[in-house]
Amino acid sequence: MKNLKNISIITILCAAQISLAQKKDENIGTEVVNVVKPYTPSISDAFKVKETPTLDDEETSKKENIQYNIFSFPVASTFAPAKGKAANVDKSPEEKIFSNYLTLGAGNYGTVNAELFVTQNISNTDYFGGMLRHNSSQGGIKDVYLDDKFYNTSLDLTYGSRKKGMNWNADMGYQHQIYNWYGTFPGTLDDATLASINEQQTYQTLYLGGRLGLDNILKESSVKFTRFWDAYGSAENRFVAKPSLEFDVVEQKIKTDFVLDYISGSFDQTFNGGGSYKYGFTNFGFQPSIRINKGDLSMNLGAAFFYSSAQEGGKSKFFIYPQVTGAYKVVGDLMIFYAGIEGTLHQNSYRDFVQENFFVSPTLAVAPTDQKFDVYAGLKGKLAGSVSYNIRGSYKNEDGKAMYVNNGYEAGVAFEGFNYGNSFNVVYDKVKTLSFFGELKADFSKNVSFGINGTFSSYNTDVEKEAWNLPAIKLATTLDVDITDKWYAGTSLFFVGDRKDFAHFASLVNPVPTDEVVTLKSYFDLNAHVGYKFSDRLTFFLKGNNLANQDYQKWLNYPVQGLQILGGASFKFDF
Repeated sequence: MKNLKNISIITILCAAQISLAQKKDENIGTEVVNVVKPYTPSISDAFKVKETPTLDDEETSKKENIQYNIFSFPVASTFAPAKGKAANVDKSPEEKIFSNYLTLGAGNYGTVNAELFVTQNISNTDYFGGMLRHNSSQGGIKDVYLDDKFYNTSLDLTYGSRKKGMNWNADMGYQHQIYNWYGTFPGTLDDATLASINEQQTYQTLYLGGRLGLDNILKESSVKFTRFWDAYGSAENRFVAKPSLEFDVVEQKIKTDFVLDYISGSFDQTFNGGGSYKYGFTNFGFQPSIRINKGDLSMNLGAAFFYSSAQEGGKSKFFIYPQVTGAYKVVGDLMIFYAGIEGTLHQNSYRDFVQENFFVSPTLAVAPTDQKFDVYAGLKGKLAGSVSYNIRGSYKNEDGKAMYVNNGYEAGVAFEGFNYGNSFNVVYDKVKTLSFFGELKADFSKNVSFGINGTFSSYNTDVEKEAWNLPAIKLATTLDVDITDKWYAGTSLFFVGDRKDFAHFASLVNPVPTDEVVTLKSYFDLNAHVGYKFSDRLTFFLKGNNLANQDYQKWLNYPVQGLQILGGASFKFDF
């Protein structure tokens, strides 16, 4: 309190003094001031606020040491987190798989199509299966003078077992086929001759076979015996055994295939009415190979050794073939380069010829084909996740390649149903084939799939004038669509280029033989189908073949059926 009074007195005196001084010095006058040195301020003269001011207060300047301690103790919690639940996902109902089905269909030209497939598990490991097929037509092709109906019926049975370390099955089957040699040269036969022709041919096949697979070095083996005969006394027996060994040596896979292919057959006559003759060959094959995988490169290095023993007057020969293939992933699965050189000995048979051309005569020469080599290279891969491609170029050299050529017709030469220019022979020649193949497949969605492919070939023969009945161009395209859960549809288009055949005929009207190379025009065949799934078991379908109603010839003098419509249903069931 005392200090406060002193401060107040001093303040009053100073204020009075200042007032008097101002009053007294109102007219200060003039005076000379001499500056000895210019004023030079320094940083110490400026008022500066310190970031951390010094506190002289004893109460605040004294620091206390503070210690922190945490006193923890458990606390019981009643919190219970809720269980997570997966979100519901909409999914289509699982389609029931049935073991058996029956298909029946009928259409114009008196066409009947039927299929019955059954399978049944005998135990946890054993099963039985069977397939019955029938396809027939009553004919009716325009401007055909002979009967053109056909029948094809087959029955296949199998019994098998799948066990740990071993699986096997035994097969047997029978096939009955009826075809007619209806393709004659127009204008060469009179009505009386046509009426006398027995154009029907019947083929029958009986086979027994089996397959064995083991988890040891004997990976897979198969055997098959086939008996084939026709209505003209021709008969053929064939036995094929193919055991296969596979094992690892120094982390490399070694595979060895053995082949025993025996064939023996006979024909009752030659084309010109001569006596019977026989044919027979036994081919022994040994095909070792080693598979090498190193990163993006995979190779299969092998060779094939064959010995062909001729039983009926032919020559026995020994053959060595290269069998080397390889693939390299240039850009993963997007681009894969592959190449190879492969050769082999093909055993031809009368039955194989018939299945490719039903109108051959029962007077053929049957012999194996020596495929010396097939050199090829190509690229394959994926353009996108759902689009795949494959392009390939190849050069093939074959000795004894089989080709079909028309038998021709001469009046007065034999009188069998196949002697009227309506049957085909098999000729053999050295043929070199240069071909290019391209294929594109696309699955635009799970409901739409598309595919297109084409083969372009050039042939060089040694003895024959042409590569008989071998087309230079073959194209094919398919489209399949699932329209809804109930409806589906599809279409396919096939194009085959020009082919060459040889025509030889001499009739009573024109007794001088005429020989000429005939060009079979190219053709396309448009097909389509649509189906309706009435239920899980029952489906109705409608098919159309040759929708453009093309009047083309697949073989010389053999026009095909025009527009064909087939409707029917398929029923699935379980026992």
